[in-house]
Amino acid sequence: MSDTSADLVILGGGSGGYAAAFRAAELGLSVTLIEKDKLGGTCLHRGCIPTKALLHAAEVADEARDAETFGVKAVFEGIDIAGVNKYKDGIVSRLYKGLQGLAKAHKVNLVEGTGRFVGGTTVEVEGTRYTGKNVILATGSYSRTLPGLELGGRIIASEQALTLDYVPKKVVVLGGGVIGVEFASVWASFGVDVTVVEALPRLVPNEDEYASKQLERAFRRRKIGFKTGVRFTGAKQDDNGVSVSLESGETLEADLLLVAVGRGPNSAGHGYEEAGVQIDRGFVLTDDRLRTNLPNVYAVGDIVPGLQLAHRGFQQGIFVAEEIAGLNPRVIDERGIPRVTYSHPEVASVGLTEAQAKEKYGSDVTTFTYDLGGNGKSQILKTSGGVKLVKAPDGPVVGVHMVGDRVGELIGEAQLIYSWEAFPEDVAPLIHAHPTQTEALGEAFLALAGKPLHVHS
Repeated sequence: MSDTSADLVILGGGSGGYAAAFRAAELGLSVTLIEKDKLGGTCLHRGCIPTKALLHAAEVADEARDAETFGVKAVFEGIDIAGVNKYKDGIVSRLYKGLQGLAKAHKVNLVEGTGRFVGGTTVEVEGTRYTGKNVILATGSYSRTLPGLELGGRIIASEQALTLDYVPKKVVVLGGGVIGVEFASVWASFGVDVTVVEALPRLVPNEDEYASKQLERAFRRRKIGFKTGVRFTGAKQDDNGVSVSLESGETLEADLLLVAVGRGPNSAGHGYEEAGVQIDRGFVLTDDRLRTNLPNVYAVGDIVPGLQLAHRGFQQGIFVAEEIAGLNPRVIDERGIPRVTYSHPEVASVGLTEAQAKEKYGSDVTTFTYDLGGNGKSQILKTSGGVKLVKAPDGPVVGVHMVGDRVGELIGEAQLIYSWEAFPEDVAPLIHAHPTQTEALGEAFLALAGKPLHVHS
């Protein structure tokens, strides 16, 4: 009989699970990683990576369509969706092969099959039990829908949107959060008539209000329709299309309805509750060191309450591996996790919004917004937007919020500034290469430090 014991057993091979596996292996632990589908999970195969490939294809389409404004002669003839999908799938395939190679190099025992946590530190897969000194639960998330709204046919979730073999003419997107606005952005660039429906008062409602307003302004320029502060009441579909009813009494007709109302924790059916794991609304509850209520059982990623982001799960996986190995890693600051919406334009942020800062520190919070109209590289790229800083009273900058094409690439510096608890005077002397969009961050901090240069009063 083969040895099914290990130092660490991990249920789920997504970003959090495989990060924990690789780091634990590096630290000399024996690891069994159980995954029912493909290593890499939702992010690699049905989420982050394929979505961003579509977004890049959309960017190329926009550049071809607008080439004349740059003095380049080009003709936009349309979207070859088969070619787009081949490009997208090729990226996923290459990354997947790389990940498989890394698992082999780390000598991780990869078990393919549906696992069930049966208590203690044991996971059962098709009758075989795998017992570790420690267990990590990392089963990820699924696409939510609304009560009474069944997915199927012309009513789809993001997973189906990624595999369409045609470009629809008209789409209604239910949900104006990250997933909704990213797909709306892609389809608009592909020439689709898009309307986003969001029950809350603004698009990307979890972001700073400034970012929402900037994105809404850009969407209006792009002729992307959106209806905020209005609730969905029902949908009917037939062979010709789908009819979407709103609380306002309005009915929207479309080829497809994309349901993008967020993701739920994939905790049901894995034996968690039966084994005594504490659950709240489907989420596995942990302390700040990601320990569940059961001894030697941890949880990471989308099943843990908080931001459902691949890089959060990835870092949590590393953290737990180091915790198990006795390295006593520093607790992850949830506010310091960077957030990026990869629409056109992008929205990137870290830390507190202005409203959150005022709730925490009072009304004496200071803000400054630098317009990308003063940034040379942004003008070269023909993008608009800005950088907004939120500063605590007599304290450091506690929030950075950016809108504009490619600002997601600036979030690394913004995260360092937030995590450093930097004052404007700390950042203002740093030299930012010219011409780059990072100068926009530099200019914002110069202004907040009392020495504005490229800022109109």
